[in-house]
Amino acid sequence: MKNLLSKVFSKKAKIQIEFCQNNLDRFLNEQTVADYGKFLANPRIQYKEYECLSECKLCKKTPYAKVNGQIMSGEDSQDLLNQLHDELK
Repeated sequence: MKNLLSKVFSKKAKIQIEFCQNNLDRFLNEQTVADYGKFLANPRIQYKEYECLSECKLCKKTPYAKVNGQIMSGEDSQDLLNQLHDELK
């Protein structure tokens, strides 16, 4: 019975997100900081900010994050946030 219930009500996996502080400083503004704060409050998200993620060429061009070890970038910080939301689905 326990197996059946766990299959029906399976927990979705947590998502590990890594951010570069330099990238956040470059691309976030007051509005997107608030939006990211709400998003990161989700209990399924584990995140960490690093001073640098050694992706300097990408960092200068576009907002990005490492999601479960894979790089995800957006045209702007709102686009990246939308993609992060999609990862939760």
